[in-house]
Amino acid sequence: MKNQTLSLIVFLFLIFAQGTSGQEVSAIETEKATTPLFQDESPLSIVLRYSDREMRRDTDDSTYLKTQLAYQNPDGEWDSLEVRLRARGNWRRKNCFLTPVKMRIKKSERKETKFEGNKELKVVLPCRNTDQGQDYVLKEYMAYKLYEVVSPYHFKTRRLNIDYSDVKGKKNKEYQLEGFVIEDISEVADRHDAKRLKRKVHPQQQDDRTSILNDYFQFMIGNTDYSSAYQHNEKLIFVEGMNAIPVPYDFDMSGLVDANYAVVSQVQGEELAITDVRQRLYRGFERNPALYEEVRQEFISKKPDFIEVVDGLASSFKSQGDFQDARSYILEFFDILEDKSKFQSKIMDKARTQ
Repeated sequence: MKNQTLSLIVFLFLIFAQGTSGQEVSAIETEKATTPLFQDESPLSIVLRYSDREMRRDTDDSTYLKTQLAYQNPDGEWDSLEVRLRARGNWRRKNCFLTPVKMRIKKSERKETKFEGNKELKVVLPCRNTDQGQDYVLKEYMAYKLYEVVSPYHFKTRRLNIDYSDVKGKKNKEYQLEGFVIEDISEVADRHDAKRLKRKVHPQQQDDRTSILNDYFQFMIGNTDYSSAYQHNEKLIFVEGMNAIPVPYDFDMSGLVDANYAVVSQVQGEELAITDVRQRLYRGFERNPALYEEVRQEFISKKPDFIEVVDGLASSFKSQGDFQDARSYILEFFDILEDKSKFQSKIMDKARTQ
């Protein structure tokens, strides 16, 4: 009997050890899959010099401007590498004082640097040349970090302190800007052994749980400027054993950011029943009510984690009023989620059928 008991203890120990070992390996693999640029969340100081006018006028999907990117290492020393830049974003390109850019880095340039593994990156710049414009960028960055709380299928981001010189003939214009960089969807897919899907997939044929997470998140930040059906401000990836998974991006038109240029989105010409971006409107589709409730409880349980993300950026805001508005807006979401009646009327009753 003693031998049987001892054998059982040994067997259970081995099972536990194997499970723990597997978890450690998984964690290590995840860390390795994250490129060096995004393993550090502290703001990265960079220097860029190019003509914004030429960027708008002379670049497109296949035409880039070459320039040098200088960046500061943790030890305070500076390094540089050659990058190629092009304008991106239809609305911002036409309406912002600086156009956002897409950056491409040759393999030979990025090798053995903090940019190794990142062939393409999006760089988000302020749309308005004001302190408020800088805070808009910070609030959009906040949105990306909030989504990390609930979904592993997200874009990695990193804040930038940008010293930018706009080349204008003999007299350049100098700017110190808040910005951030976003990894390419290919890196998101690689990190999860997934494939990017470029074809249309109806939302109700996408992964149920991840879709609800995404839709709750979009409701939380007051964003209607998205469509997973048309991949508008959404990318889709396919993970073996799951349906298509939405990965959201671009949140500058959200109520959380509350930019003075923001308008209520009309994706595919659809007019919505709201007139201001601060008004929330749930855009998710009907799914299993039990799953809706499960995800609701997950958000509620992670409320401290969401607030920690928000509070962690407080000291970086130019205006504490802007910060408090953002914080209050997120808390208002939880007021809805924690009240069964409000949850029913604001989310469950608004779920779309088509």
